[in-house]
Amino acid sequence: MAASDSPAGSPRALISSDRVQGTEVYGTSGEHIGTIENLVIDKITGRVVYAMMSFGGFLGLGKRLYPIPWEKLSYDIDEGGYSTDLTEEQVKNAPDYNPDASVDSDIDERLYDYYDVRGFWDGSEVGTNRRKTRL
Repeated sequence: MAASDSPAGSPRALISSDRVQGTEVYGTSGEHIGTIENLVIDKITGRVVYAMMSFGGFLGLGKRLYPIPWEKLSYDIDEGGYSTDLTEEQVKNAPDYNPDASVDSDIDERLYDYYDVRGFWDGSEVGTNRRKTRL
């Protein structure tokens, strides 16, 4: 990849998390479906697990955050944002996630099963996400 082909003019494919914040997310037809508000990182591995995406609301009121497994996003150089095969409706219908609520040991499993991606916590196959341990 040439320096001019990389995101935001950077010669590397790495990006600071504060530069991901505010990046737009687009669906398969190029429609804007949300904005990345922040990232959720596994404390042990340092791996990005979710992008917290927002949409809706007006002037910050009524806006909700939705966790999208990082594997469901890919950077689109032409759009200058992330693309996904998800629709806004799919994201709205995902299991509720509140990072400030009391610990829900099954929420990660329910979200990854819902989005049909392999769980970040073990090497299980898609659709058979069964956590053996949780830190």
